[in-house]
Order: sequence, then structure tokens, then C-alpha cells
Amino acid sequence: MSKRDDIERLYVHETVENVVPKEAFVEAFADLDVPAELVGDGERYGPTDVVVTYRPRPEFLDAGWVHCARAGYDEFDVAAYEAAGVPLTNSSGIHGETVGELALDFMLSFARLLHIYRDHQNEHHWYEPDYERPFTLGGERLCVVGLGAIGKGIAERADALGMDVVGVRRSDESVPGVSRIYDPDDLHEAVGDARFVAIAAPHTPETEGMFGGPEFRRMREDAYIINVARGPIVDEEALIDALDAGEIAGAGLDVFEEEPLPEDSPLWDFEEVIISPHKGSATNRYHLDIADLVKENVRRYRSGERLRNRVA
Repeated sequence: MSKRDDIERLYVHETVENVVPKEAFVEAFADLDVPAELVGDGERYGPTDVVVTYRPRPEFLDAGWVHCARAGYDEFDVAAYEAAGVPLTNSSGIHGETVGELALDFMLSFARLLHIYRDHQNEHHWYEPDYERPFTLGGERLCVVGLGAIGKGIAERADALGMDVVGVRRSDESVPGVSRIYDPDDLHEAVGDARFVAIAAPHTPETEGMFGGPEFRRMREDAYIINVARGPIVDEEALIDALDAGEIAGAGLDVFEEEPLPEDSPLWDFEEVIISPHKGSATNRYHLDIADLVKENVRRYRSGERLRNRVA
């Protein structure tokens, strides 16, 4: 990337409040030698302005650089940014710890019945499971589909608990904690022996509907699917059918085809389904994680280096 006009102002668009407290987010840039300002719609931008936003606006195409305050940038017209010569970056690569922990939480709950104990606690009921039901994660196989930052974060934590971790991705480059890597064409083989299958792949035309009836039938009957990636990667109707038929044991879901998940979705009513409201990255320092990424890119922008996470 060639050297551009220096940055004179950083604008934080109010839509960031979808994921972080907007005032605290602006304050996170206090140590930057560029003034940061919270703005709404109607602002005008120029080539010396940086915009950090959750949602796109047409006027952002007049800025010098735009950062999407989330990993998914589907709403942004990448072609328009490329045509305008305005760099667009996203917030991927900072979710390995947070989303990795959530995936592990799902697996620990299923193994040690925390979700069931809590259900019975709500009824003031002292529940004792069958002896054969609880199990430990150590020694169980986990298949991680997608080994980017999130997938690696899941694999690292599962490996630390003694799980046998395999992965699925195009590259066969080794990943710490992953004993074997399968090509996506061998997905059925990869998931066939796994007690847990964790989806951490990006949502693309190739991955949409990646998990449907054939995949669930290939999984073990005592296996659990974990989706902390994007809802459309899983065919929800097929998942519900698989749960009804006992083809798989359960599911830990942070993402859905439609969000919020409709009240009449059958997924709410399965004992062995744990639902979280697309909050895999939600911690009390998420705004600082995004701010650190933006500040690193401010340095890169000024020096003419390629921006981290540039998508257009």
C-alpha cells in the first residue's frame, strides 16, 4: 500500500454500540495522537479521516480508510470500496480467546451436565443423572472445521484439556494442538469419529449449508455440533430433524440463520441444545481489543504498510 494523506481525525460511528459501549470505545483512543470523535449519520468525510463503524453508510466512501468493528463485513459493498480506492478493514483475528472459551464452555456443559443441573435448579429439584451419562473431555475427539484465529483458539484450549483434536481446512500446514488436518472434501471422514464438531469457518458461498442432513447422519449418535461461526453454515431445518431423530446428541449454538432466533423455533425446546445470543466475543474488554487493532493499523496506514485485516 502506498503512503497516503496523514490521519487528522478518527470518527467512531454510533452504530458501534451494537457490540461495545460507544463512549468507552471512544475513550480507548485517548492515547492516540489523533482526536477521536463520536458521530452519527450526516457527517461528511475526507481523505484524512478514519471511520470505525459497525454498519456501512454511503458517505464512508469519501473517507481515507474505514474499519468494520466486527469480523463479518457482509453488509459492506467491497466492490464499491475497491472502486473508490478506500481501504476497508475488519476485526477478525481477535476472537480466538473469547470465542474459543465459549466453544469450550459448550463442550464442558455437555460433558458434565451443567445445563441440565441448572434446569433442575430452576425447579428446585435435586437431580442425579445416570452413572453412564457424565464424561470428561480428556481423550474425546474434537473436529474443528476452520482453523483461522477462532479455530486455533478452540484447538489450543481443547488440546490443553487432553482432547484429541483434528481439523478441517484447505491448507495442510500444521497447527499446534491439532493431530491431523483434513481437506474440506474429506469432511465426512473428519467428523465421523468426533464426539464434538466445532464450526469456526467463515461464511462464504462454499460454506453456506455446509452442515446438513448428510453430515449429521455421518456424525456419531453421541456427538455434539458446536457453531460459533455463522448461522447459515448450518441448515437449521436439517439440524432440527437430526436432533428429533437422535442422529446426534445435541448442539451448542451461538449463531443462527435468523437472529434473534424466532420464539417459535423448535431449537429452544431441546434439552440438549444450549443457545447463546451471538455473544461469543462479548467480554468487558472487547472495546479495547478492537481499539488495539485500529491503533495498530493507524501506525501501518501512516507508514504505508499493508493494513492488517484488509478486505478491500
